[in-house]
Amino acid sequence: MTRLTVDIDNSKSEKLVLEVLRALELNYKVEHTGKRTEVEKPLNKAELAIYKRLKKSLEQIKLHQEGKIQLKTIEEVLAEIS
Repeated sequence: MTRLTVDIDNSKSEKLVLEVLRALELNYKVEHTGKRTEVEKPLNKAELAIYKRLKKSLEQIKLHQEGKIQLKTIEEVLAEIS
């Protein structure tokens, strides 16, 4: 087992990291060590778009690991964007 310790001062970043850990079905523990300097605010449109894309990507990775879908190769991705 590997233990990873991450110090996060930004509440938005904390939410995003926790969602990634949940999506990957990893066990985690949250410890608050002091006062936060930032007031928690809802995500703006750009942040919400990034969150949704990241969540979809993590879901696809999970399905790929379970053998339920086949992901595109790097060559296929590069051909799409060129």
